[in-house]
Amino acid sequence: MATKKTATKKKTAAKKSATKKAPAARKKLATKKTAKKLPVRKKTTKKKALTPGALTAGAPAENPRAHALARKMANLLSDKKGVDILLLDVRGMTSYADYFVVASGESDRQVSAMAEHVLTKLKEDGLRPIGHEGMETGQWVLLDFGEVVAHLFFTEARSHYDLEGLWADAPREKVA
Repeated sequence: MATKKTATKKKTAAKKSATKKAPAARKKLATKKTAKKLPVRKKTTKKKALTPGALTAGAPAENPRAHALARKMANLLSDKKGVDILLLDVRGMTSYADYFVVASGESDRQVSAMAEHVLTKLKEDGLRPIGHEGMETGQWVLLDFGEVVAHLFFTEARSHYDLEGLWADAPREKVA
């Protein structure tokens, strides 16, 4: 019987020592797993395809359709006696438009009338704006035609917001 007791004591002692060492062994395994480094991704560089319209590297592509639309809008604004009509070429400077048309009116009614005139004449040509804002007040009217955005200001509002100063680096074309 003494052999049986010693054998059971050995078994229980082995179980106790195994349970005591088990958490430490788990910690070691856990630290080993987290210590593994993940594979590093290679940085891929995209090669830009040269388009026939690109003049030089980094120069924005010419957009004759947008330029023609901007010129047409400027001419429509001059029909309604718009003042200081300016085309700003913002290609490569902004992602949402290629040209800005900036014009002023002598009164808030004139600014609203200029905007209405542009909208109706371009609608006749099948062009509809993405959006327009400020028609009710006539202080600052924005007409968004995608590639061309028109900013029509009441004279005092134009000097206050100074879009020409904000886009001073943009090439400009004075229309009227």
